[in-house]
Amino acid sequence: MTDSPDSIVLTFADFSLSQQILQGVEAAGFTQPSPIQAAAIPAIMAGKDIIGQAQTGTGKTAAFGLPAMSKLAFDGSVEVLIVAPTRELTNQISDELFRLGRFADVHTVAIYGGQSYARQLQRIERGAQVVVATPGRLLDLLSSKRIPRFAPKIVVLGEADEMLDMGFLEDIEKIFEYLPAERQTLLFSATLPKPIRRLADRLLKSPVHIQMGRSEATADNIVQQYYVIDEHERDDAVLRLIDGLDPGKSIVFCRTKAEVDRVSSVLEGQGFLSRGLHGDMDQRQREQVIGAFRKGNLNILVATDVAARGLDVADVTHVFNYHIPFNTESYIHRIGRTGRAGKAGVALTLVTPAELRGIQRIQSDIGEVTAQEVPTASSVRRAGADRLADALAQQALDPVADRILTRLGADMDAIDIARRALSMLLSGEEKRGPEFIGFSEKEIKNLVDRNRRDSQRPQRRFSGPGQKRGAPQRNQRFGNKFGGKKKRP
Repeated sequence: MTDSPDSIVLTFADFSLSQQILQGVEAAGFTQPSPIQAAAIPAIMAGKDIIGQAQTGTGKTAAFGLPAMSKLAFDGSVEVLIVAPTRELTNQISDELFRLGRFADVHTVAIYGGQSYARQLQRIERGAQVVVATPGRLLDLLSSKRIPRFAPKIVVLGEADEMLDMGFLEDIEKIFEYLPAERQTLLFSATLPKPIRRLADRLLKSPVHIQMGRSEATADNIVQQYYVIDEHERDDAVLRLIDGLDPGKSIVFCRTKAEVDRVSSVLEGQGFLSRGLHGDMDQRQREQVIGAFRKGNLNILVATDVAARGLDVADVTHVFNYHIPFNTESYIHRIGRTGRAGKAGVALTLVTPAELRGIQRIQSDIGEVTAQEVPTASSVRRAGADRLADALAQQALDPVADRILTRLGADMDAIDIARRALSMLLSGEEKRGPEFIGFSEKEIKNLVDRNRRDSQRPQRRFSGPGQKRGAPQRNQRFGNKFGGKKKRP
């Protein structure tokens, strides 16, 4: 069963939420429910199990949190359990529910590894109605019977596909062995791979399936582009794109921890406010980096997929895929870090000719990702000059400037002074990297056309020296005719 949000009421007051919860909604500045909220809240209030499928950043926390908190009996027990994949996400969910439920006197506790067992248990015993937990720490507490009288009436699995990617599915199944059979179960996920569907079949009872359309899953407000480069050009390309676009907050996704450290060092060496985020960092370091990124003390976060799971920063303007993700699900999760709360976002992916099939698979799943040329050094310099002109037009006047102008005016006219001042400002805008990086649009088109033709014809196969039996012959697939990159005029 699939519910459409189009026919659902569009104000929170129409959802039969408690007055105290509505007061929290108003104080938080929420006006109209998002599509997932408009579809999910009535179903949850009616006591139904649901599968809610929508991309991160669409308001899923409020979609399950508002009705769950409205249904609290305040009987002195933990009534709501929310399982989330990462420490960061548990904290974010706990904080948001506390903010929305503060007028109803809702108490939330975030449970995750790396923190004192005693402190977390003490907070539960003081009367928390809502527990938000990572799977590992929660299973540890349940299996050791450290949480007495633990029988939540509502259980939420948040970002289920991320928990699958992180290997938590077995823990989830064990956790449910400790939970009451009579419960309301809510599963939220951006995507629904087969293991998650099988999990839902086992844990949920006649669920209502609420699925946002493709536009919600891949966000119409995110511009998606890719650039074809040679392998050795990745650093030059990401530096050129950052120089040319002058993004606000941005995330550069890498595949490995070592790559995160190296790319972050490259960006820092070029003067960018950048830090890395990966699994080898301890919790204190992670929190410092994420806090600095949220506050704007860092402009660029370089991260692995796992490290950025659950990262919720509202004003990320750009996502850069230093390498193409391994699958569409990872791509959706990555680009979902921008374009949040209806804001515009940009997602850019670097691929080599050999990786074009990967971008074509993603396109077949989610729609068009457009090919672009990496801007030239000259065009980036011109764009920087234009930004400088705009900044000068908005610059407040400093009284000291008048003294400098009077002093220089004895030997130079005003135009000469302005030219020299601008030249001094522009002298710091050095050209980074070669004039041309990557493939031109015409070369990319030739590569794509060749790939398409190759996929439509049977592969030639033979056995010979150095060739495995049945392996496709290498027939200059990316040779000079189609893939060879020529120097642009």
